[in-house]
Amino acid sequence: MATPGAEEDVLSRYRSPLVSRYASPEMAFNFSERKKFGTWRRLWLYLAQAEKSLGLPITDEQIQEMEANLDNIDFKVAAEEEKKLRHDVMAHVHTFAHCCPKAAGIIHLGATSCYVGDNTDLIVLRDGFNLLLPKLARVISRLADFAEKYADLPTLGFTHYQPAQLTTVGKRCCLWIQDLCMDLQNLERARDDLRFRGVKGTTGTQASFLQLFEGDHSKVEELDRLVAAKAGFKRSYTVTGQTYSRKVDIEVLSVLASLGASVHKICTDIRLLANLKEVEEPFEKEQIGSSAMPYKRNPMRSERCCSLARHLMTLVLDPLQTASVQWFERTLDDSANRRVCLAEAFLTADIVLSTLQNISEGLVVYPKVIERRIRQELPFMATENIIMAMVKAGGNRQDCHEKIRVLSQQAAAVVKQEGGDNDFIARVHADPYFSPIHKQLESLLDPSSFTGRAPQQVAKFLKEEVRPALIPYQSQMGGKIELAV
Repeated sequence: MATPGAEEDVLSRYRSPLVSRYASPEMAFNFSERKKFGTWRRLWLYLAQAEKSLGLPITDEQIQEMEANLDNIDFKVAAEEEKKLRHDVMAHVHTFAHCCPKAAGIIHLGATSCYVGDNTDLIVLRDGFNLLLPKLARVISRLADFAEKYADLPTLGFTHYQPAQLTTVGKRCCLWIQDLCMDLQNLERARDDLRFRGVKGTTGTQASFLQLFEGDHSKVEELDRLVAAKAGFKRSYTVTGQTYSRKVDIEVLSVLASLGASVHKICTDIRLLANLKEVEEPFEKEQIGSSAMPYKRNPMRSERCCSLARHLMTLVLDPLQTASVQWFERTLDDSANRRVCLAEAFLTADIVLSTLQNISEGLVVYPKVIERRIRQELPFMATENIIMAMVKAGGNRQDCHEKIRVLSQQAAAVVKQEGGDNDFIARVHADPYFSPIHKQLESLLDPSSFTGRAPQQVAKFLKEEVRPALIPYQSQMGGKIELAV
């Protein structure tokens, strides 16, 4: 059998579709080995710089050697070291030392494995939020434009998926936007609540650093502050075990799971509207909806969002269980689980937001279909208006109510039993009892008179709540999303 080439070798192994098929290059890099191990080296540099500034015997030459080799990572050597040592952090300490012989003795000085492991995780989580937030803001912005455009277009409302009072296409969209605005706030809060683990030692007591600085507590505290600042954090957790509390991961994945629920609801609504032929997601000119049914226009983007959102919602169960079984200062049964669930949560959120942006940039509305459905249901909804108009014209409410009850049941029978159109208004026109208001029937059936304050609510909501929330992301609002697959 021939030796497979590089491309064939890749095709012969499982690759997560989250990376190979869906996620953006930026988010895929954020959880990459290169980002991870490059960050480890930077953290070792930050530690050495801070220790030097506080008086430890570390030379400028050692610092410069580390700086020159931050991205000079020999992954083959690292793999060989890890196979021999069975310890990923020490493998990379040795690999860094190979290219920094002068600094070898001070790399990782006083630190434990979680100094690089947990602090890198916190950096990656923060950077992951910074990638997601502009994407979420763009989705909200696109939907806000859509809501503004269709703020006045009446459409049939549904409760229990049964016809209800009218709303507008724009007002319904604002229900989606409101959920996403809550997600925007939650993601911002979760990001801003992240602290650095800092330099805490093997069980979080900072004993090794206190020894390095000969019992000087103020220097140990300053070391913690300096390293956190170099990594871009304003605060560190005051107390940790060997790790930062795994409840932090619960908070992070909870807000992402909540975002998943929002996206699932929105895309389910779009799928239902597509079935009604009122609103559709974009459909490419050469796109095929079904291999067997050429006429089909399946809402595959919305279906993809729902499919992945379900996965996103379930991932929060992992950190919930992990946090609950961390014995005392830590156990290692968190490690393998976290390698999977943290990355997959951000990768999945990244995908659903990119897909939802693509959907929101190309939503198609069919006003004539919407109007026809309104005509089917509105006559029954207008009965109270007809009664009020008859009373104003001198009629008796009870007599009018009975007339309308009989005519509406006759019209309902035509719809349900004969499959015909709703002819209630034609029956009212044909009944001389209603002659005093025949000329008013058209105005009484104007759909816009049944939407209440929906248009005004859209305008107020977008102006006072949505647009201000997007201000921090204005410089990142450009560019449409074209899905590769």
